[in-house]
Amino acid sequence: MSPRGTAPILAVLATLSASPALADAIDGHWCTVGGDRRLQIEGPSIVTPGGRRLQGTYDRHHFTYLAPQADMGAGQTVNMSLLGEMAVQIQIGEAAVEVWNRCGPPLSLRQDDLPGIA
Repeated sequence: MSPRGTAPILAVLATLSASPALADAIDGHWCTVGGDRRLQIEGPSIVTPGGRRLQGTYDRHHFTYLAPQADMGAGQTVNMSLLGEMAVQIQIGEAAVEVWNRCGPPLSLRQDDLPGIA
């Protein structure tokens, strides 16, 4: 068999043996079930629930940062792990784990993104 003839076979085998992928990335807007707390992740940058913009430790499925003063859990490490496309697990220090949901940007951000609306 020629090298060209093996390429399709190798592609099929690679597809069949691939493990299921996790959701694309932890980047985006996240909120509690009631929507009373929100955060936004963009690569290594986060806007915390207290509205502080800071840098954290980022990889596609995890994010860690030190909670700033005036934020819940100030001074503690916040660990986040993507559970799937629509859910993230968050733990502040040794507190109980919370599950937050992916949500859209705050209404004010949506309006600012639309042309002609101030």
